[in-house]
Formats: sequence, C-alpha cells, structure tokens
Amino acid sequence: MKKRVALPLALTALLLALLAGLLWPRHDAGPPPSAAFQALPLSEKIARGAYLARAGDCMACHTVRGGAQYAGGRALQTPFGAVVAPNITQDVATGIGAWSADDFWNALHNGRSRDGRLLYPAFPYPNYTLITRDDADALYAYFKTIPAVRQPNAPHRLRFPYDRQVALAAWRALYFRPATFRPEPARPADWNRGAYLVQGLGHCSACHSARNALGGSSDELAGGLVPVLGWYAPALTSDAEAGLGDWPVADIAQLLHTGVAPRATVFGPMAEVVRESLQHLAPADVRAMAVYLKALPRAAEPAPPYQRSNAPEAVAFLQAGARLYDKHCVDCHGADGRGAPPHYPPLAGNRALTMQDAVNPIRIVLNGGFPPGTRGNPRPYGMPPFSHALNDVEVAQVVSYLRSAWGNDAAPVTSADVNRYRSVPLE
Repeated sequence: MKKRVALPLALTALLLALLAGLLWPRHDAGPPPSAAFQALPLSEKIARGAYLARAGDCMACHTVRGGAQYAGGRALQTPFGAVVAPNITQDVATGIGAWSADDFWNALHNGRSRDGRLLYPAFPYPNYTLITRDDADALYAYFKTIPAVRQPNAPHRLRFPYDRQVALAAWRALYFRPATFRPEPARPADWNRGAYLVQGLGHCSACHSARNALGGSSDELAGGLVPVLGWYAPALTSDAEAGLGDWPVADIAQLLHTGVAPRATVFGPMAEVVRESLQHLAPADVRAMAVYLKALPRAAEPAPPYQRSNAPEAVAFLQAGARLYDKHCVDCHGADGRGAPPHYPPLAGNRALTMQDAVNPIRIVLNGGFPPGTRGNPRPYGMPPFSHALNDVEVAQVVSYLRSAWGNDAAPVTSADVNRYRSVPLE
C-alpha cells in the first residue's frame, strides 16, 4: 500500500518540478547593482568587466578558432551531443545587442535566455549563478563594447531526448538551484575572494568534479574524468592526487599563474585555462585562489599502496619499461626521476603519475606534453609525442615503470588502457 501511494506522489512532485523549471521564473530582473558600482565611471565598469571576462575564460567557448571574437560557433562536445556556443557580440539580430543588463543577469544567475528558454549547462551557469550583480553588470558593460558580428547561431546537435526543453527542465529540477555567494565571516578576506573566484567565475568544479550518467556533478572538487576530452582533472581535495594540502601557497599560485611550479606542470585542458585566463589575473587574486584551494577540507585518503607482483612476467614488463625510459626519457628527467624543474618536471613523487586513473600520463606519452606559454614562462619546454615511436605495449611498459620507480607506487597499466586513448582527439 505504501509503495502504491509513494509512486504517484513522487511522479506528481517530479511533474511539479518540471512545470516550475519550465515556467518560473521566465525572467528575473535580479537585485539592483550597489550604489558604489553605479557611481563608477563607465570606463572603470568596462575595465572591470574585461578583467572578469578573462577570469571566466569567456572567449574560450564563445570564439571559434580563427573566427571573430565572441561571435560563437564553437561546438562544445558533451556525452549527449554538441552544444554550439552562441554569438555574444553586440549584433542585435544574431548576438546580444538587444539584451538589457537584467537579461544578462538572468542568463548568468538563472540559466535563461532573453526569450525565457532554458540554457544548457555547457554554459556554466551552475557556477556563474554565484556572480554578484555588480560583477554581472560590469561584464555587461564590457560586452556592450564588443563590435557587432552578424553570424547566425547554429543549432545544437544533441540526441533525443536531450534536445528537448522538458528534459533540460528535469535536469535543472535535479541539479540546479540559483544561489548567492555568501562570504564566511570567520574566514579572512583572501580566502573569501578565492572561494568566489574558484566556485563562481573560475567554474573549477566544471572539470574537477565527477559527473553522473545525466551530467550532474557534486561540485565538491573531488576529481573526475573530463567528459569527451579524455583527461582526468585531479581531486583538489586529495593529497593523493593534486596534493595541494602540503604545497606552499606561493607554489600553488605560481602554478596557476605561469603553468609551472617546483612540483608540477600543467598540461592538457588546464594549460589552455592558464594561458587564456589565469595568467592575466592580478597576483592578489591568484594568491587568493591558492589560499582557498590549500584550505579545502582533505578527503579521506585511498586504499593502501599497490602490492606489486613478483611474478617473472610482471618483473620483465617493468624492466622493459625501464629500458625504454633509459632510451627516450632519461636525458630530460634524469636517472633519479628528479627532472630539472621547471623545464623538465620531476617524475619521482609526481602525483599525476600515481593517481588511480592513469589516463593523463598515458596521453602525455602518446601525444606529448606542452605547458602554456605565459608571461611567467614565456619559453616553455615541451615533451615530444611518442605515439609514432612506441606501440601500445611499449607505452604501457614505460608508463607502468614511471608509476613504480623512485618510490612511486601505483598499479601498472595495460596495452588495452593505452589503446583506449590513442585515438582520443587532443581537444
């Protein structure tokens, strides 16, 4: 009897949630900007907005390679199909030239377009909802200066039923609530500033949190495989992965600002984030992000170290990897695995090698490793790709050796693991 009653109640609740998601609020004017912001000269509002657009890395999604800035057209690949970023220039017909500041706020805070349509969370409004009204209006002032480009928006290429607004409303009912950033009074000002940047504009959880089958995430920065791109974004709360808990704040800030630090170098999607966004932030803001990230609660550490097999075939597998290392890697990374930071990162004690998911070292061996060129690292040293020189078994051997040498203690990888990522696109 209880089950017969509970099921209709659950269905009714879901239908009400869907109705609420589709119909309310269609437009939210939001709170007014502060008196202090309204009193700023327009030039200061625009400069602030330009800075915030860098912090949010808006251009990365809204500019197709070789295209006009912010004219849209870039297809963002998701497990459900491609979401095509829209034109956000000042063209009235195809961009956001007809949008008001309230419309712009509503898109950031509620994930709704000017016409009331629900926006797909490839536009990270689950994070941008935390942006203050003053910052939203500063961004709006900046985007009002972007020259109009007449470029019609291409339709999204999503599979059924993900291409339906009702499906998006269901997703929002499960995973999205508009929110407001509230500083913690007990925390220092730099911690709160870092929390605002990491949780909101920086939308770090978009990559550094695992997603379920419906694309929902916990926003806990606990690490996860970046959908479609095939890179693992390490847990920022685990000393066994990113390991920020025992890093000096200055080293974390250096990594975010330049892409290189004594203990690590950024590669893959994070290299683009540093190059296009983080290197342009004020040192105080980068340090604030580092203060916040270092103070994140540490997650429970993983299971005990891997128990290595002494079977002859397992030993021979690692010995083959050691020979490949001596042939291809030792000149840069050294016989002791200490490298020559920051140009050649250390491999001994490198947590990027010893995480449970070995996708990142596999992809770096296959495709090479290229840190970003930044003002703090203007001539980055890159690692060449070896996909043309090593077969799947050989890549597995050398990666397994790296995961076991110099005190590293992680499970070996197989040729099947390597083959899974050999054909994954670089972006």
